[in-house]
Amino acid sequence: MKRTIRAYIALTKPRVLELLLVSTVPVMFLAQGGLPNLWLVAATVIGGSLSAGSAASFNMYLDRDIDAHMQRTENRPLVTGEVTPRGALVFSWVLAIVSTAWLWLTTNWLAAVLSASAIFFYVVIYTMILKRRTEQNIIWGGIAGCFPVVIGWAAVTGSLDWPAAILFVLVFLWTPAHYWPLSMKYKDDYDGVDVPMLGVTRTAPQVGLQVILYAWATVACSLLLIPVAGMGLVYTISATVFGGWFIYESHRLYSQAVRGGAPKPMRVFHASITYLTLIFVAVAIDPLLPF
Repeated sequence: MKRTIRAYIALTKPRVLELLLVSTVPVMFLAQGGLPNLWLVAATVIGGSLSAGSAASFNMYLDRDIDAHMQRTENRPLVTGEVTPRGALVFSWVLAIVSTAWLWLTTNWLAAVLSASAIFFYVVIYTMILKRRTEQNIIWGGIAGCFPVVIGWAAVTGSLDWPAAILFVLVFLWTPAHYWPLSMKYKDDYDGVDVPMLGVTRTAPQVGLQVILYAWATVACSLLLIPVAGMGLVYTISATVFGGWFIYESHRLYSQAVRGGAPKPMRVFHASITYLTLIFVAVAIDPLLPF
């Protein structure tokens, strides 16, 4: 029983789930202009977790054929047989329905609709349509990962506003710079299953250059939040310092690729996660301080 429970939890991609929640809760602080209602935060986190888990589970169900042939995914529950395809599909639908109903009842209709839209975008637009057809898959498919920002904002305000839109775009621009280094690391995996990730279709220097461009765009977008949302010193310093570090790591990856050495893409991959986490922590702290 414990092994089965762990297998179903694995379907929700808990590590990705943590990153999505990092971009939800801080936005609620910003939308409130301080400490939001803790029950509302808990309700949103529960609903968002179920929603993201549903999308991840659908993704594993649809990609089980290629997951079996990739080193990075060969131990997923549907590949090992710990969960049946039917069980995974039912589990995915249950999470989708429960998460939407939960957010509708405990937050508001807008947050629920945005949550359902995120599931649709990740499952249909990214997994079913884009992933196996175009190297642009992670750019447009990555929009699904931007929804937690607007869900958090909508849960507090019942509407959307420019700060939420800027943070939505920030995550949109960050996603390629975050994921493309991973596609470099697992280039052979993706190539072996005919998934045209940028790391497969382009050379290492070309991928590195694209990572640089998106890193710069991400940092520029983060700075735009300062005048629009009236951010204070904590966020301003954080966005500048951590953004500079993120850009430095992306340039370092490109330099390694151009010199013909062995690039270290996972360094940028992990740096991008740390960068986004610290930026959103600053988003949460800034409204709590008087400067």
